[in-house]
Amino acid sequence: MRAVAGYIPILLDCEGRPCLVIGGGMIAERKTQALLEAKAMVTVISPELSQGLFTLYETNRIMWERRVFAGGDTQGYWMVHATTDQEMVNQRIAEEANLKGILVNVASHTEASTFLNPAVMRRGRLTIAVSTEGAGPIVATNICKLLNEEYGDEYEIYLDFLYLMRAEIKKSVNSPKQRHKLLRKLTEYPILEEIRQGRFKAWSETQIHLWIAKNEED
Repeated sequence: MRAVAGYIPILLDCEGRPCLVIGGGMIAERKTQALLEAKAMVTVISPELSQGLFTLYETNRIMWERRVFAGGDTQGYWMVHATTDQEMVNQRIAEEANLKGILVNVASHTEASTFLNPAVMRRGRLTIAVSTEGAGPIVATNICKLLNEEYGDEYEIYLDFLYLMRAEIKKSVNSPKQRHKLLRKLTEYPILEEIRQGRFKAWSETQIHLWIAKNEED
């Protein structure tokens, strides 16, 4: 049995970064959509495109180079996805990217990748990623479906509230110790239950400052 790889879960800021997808099928389309959602700048190299990818090209959301992969194509990119149906080509892409220190994912070959794409459940600011390290992608997807049922729309409202409060606490309170105390108290406050019961109303700036002042004193 192969030992568990030394992966570390991480969120990458892709906004504005040049990313390359090599291949034009459905896997390439999924990778491209995920990159676009992360506001990356995407170029696709492939002789043909799926209908979804072609629509993205027609609407100027991606760049398209209509040809097969050639040596040197990964130069200048921050991240590369190899999604062709030819294992030897994918291996060449991975080797080139690795030599240049570029993040690379090979859809059909976990061991050749320097990062994996987990299954993801999103709810506003909440992101939960699930990976089986390539052992069972369908299992990871099924777990995400369960998480999607567990963490409903109330979490989007709840985390927007926490984001606003955290920003105000950081701006208003100088002491790191006091900040930590207030943030801990905030998570103990029954906001989530109020949202679920339909009783929650967004706090005004005055309410926020009163809460901070009162709980600083406690």
